[in-house]
Amino acid sequence: MLQYANPFLVTGLLFFMSLVAGTLSEKIRVPALVLFLGIGMMAGVNGPGGLNFSDAKLANEIGTFALAFILFSGGFQTKWADVKPIVTQGVVLSTLGVFLTAVVLAIPIAFLDVFSYKDAFLLAAIFSSTDAAAVFSILRTQKIGIKGGLKPLLEFESGSNDPMAVFLTIAAISWLKSPDVPLVQLVLKFVVQMLVGGLMGVLMGRLACFMIQRLKVSNEALYPVWGISIVMTTFGLAETFYGNAYLALYVCGIVMNNGDFLYKYSLQRFHDGFSWLMQIIMFLVLGLFVTPRDVIRLPVIRVGLMISFFLMFVARPVAVFACTFMSKFSLREKAFISWTGLRGATPIILATYPLTEGHPQASYMFNIVFFVVLSSVMLQGKTLAKAAKLLQLDAWVRESKAYPLSFDRTPGAGTEETREVDLAANSVYVGKMISELRIFPDGVTILLINRGTKFIIPKGNTKLEAGDTLLIFGERALLSGVESKLLQVIEPENNA
Repeated sequence: MLQYANPFLVTGLLFFMSLVAGTLSEKIRVPALVLFLGIGMMAGVNGPGGLNFSDAKLANEIGTFALAFILFSGGFQTKWADVKPIVTQGVVLSTLGVFLTAVVLAIPIAFLDVFSYKDAFLLAAIFSSTDAAAVFSILRTQKIGIKGGLKPLLEFESGSNDPMAVFLTIAAISWLKSPDVPLVQLVLKFVVQMLVGGLMGVLMGRLACFMIQRLKVSNEALYPVWGISIVMTTFGLAETFYGNAYLALYVCGIVMNNGDFLYKYSLQRFHDGFSWLMQIIMFLVLGLFVTPRDVIRLPVIRVGLMISFFLMFVARPVAVFACTFMSKFSLREKAFISWTGLRGATPIILATYPLTEGHPQASYMFNIVFFVVLSSVMLQGKTLAKAAKLLQLDAWVRESKAYPLSFDRTPGAGTEETREVDLAANSVYVGKMISELRIFPDGVTILLINRGTKFIIPKGNTKLEAGDTLLIFGERALLSGVESKLLQVIEPENNA
């Protein structure tokens, strides 16, 4: 049993098992976070691992730390050009939508005669946000392509609605502890938190870009330290000035992605990998913390199933349709937005707040939250691709290739970028040598050719084949013209 093993050995084994589970999740179409939770539960006190972990405060602190890096990474991977057209709609969903979800869900919970109306609102507030880690993970690992601006909207909403859920949960706990707290005071506190958090995110994002440009670090390997310091400093400053730290981090990430600085690509890759590490740690800890036999008790299952059903089919759709009433989204698009209201680690982390405050029904609430999260991720997470196809919103998505090279553009050097171009079977260039091509202007070149599982360094006598993917590099203004020429095909002869 793991409790008698070396701590380093235990940690290494848990990480290795999580890595295997993450790879396996793509094949069996089960969200990785469910497998991470399962590993944590198996390693826990009721599993074969036998590890005893019951510190709610520590679990809350670990979850908070991990979620901070996950949200920053989500923002750092978000392009402002993609988000800009849907930012207004995204903000409405991440604020008013979260509030409406909590209010609508609190009504049936209050009628259960298990919770008071205040406790019902607290539990509903815990469930009110979609989970960034769950949505980012499932959309990317399942390679789900969605038409129009839905994917940027869903990722923006899931990355920006946690601050509202955190505020509602803390406000509900304050309401329980001090029933006489004026509503105006809570509203004012919310406005201050959001304004300060958003402003802090913009300022820290710009300051981070400026400092990375000006203060050159001699050792490239130290740039990840920059990244970690930016996250922790932004989080700490936002809380110091009574701002919402989660919002500050997400906005900071978006601003930095829109910036221009040395080793930007390397820093993005580091934070992408680090956010996965944080997800693994967070879900392992939450899996260790839960007691499986308490989750599968009949009272928990009965209430959990009711909440899951009402959350998926009533509360979330009502909030989405109300917030998108005046939008240009079609009925099918609104239905898909409603179905992507996945619950993940955030509700479980928020469920530790009542535990740390000593709420009398905190343990019961936590078990219900855990059950609902599992049912949400298993049902909605596994059916996202099918729902997109059923609603005719699915789109082909290019599978990202892991090229055996990387580069970071020097800031201010121009607008160079890379682009992938697939050669069709009937391409006019199939069978031709690269030296025969006369379509590349100065400043545009082929960096690499992907052919099946092989990568080929292009030479003058290299012949192009059907299905080749060309990685071309050059000025953005020139690439589109070259790409359109490479996509030319031989038109079939008309025998009529």
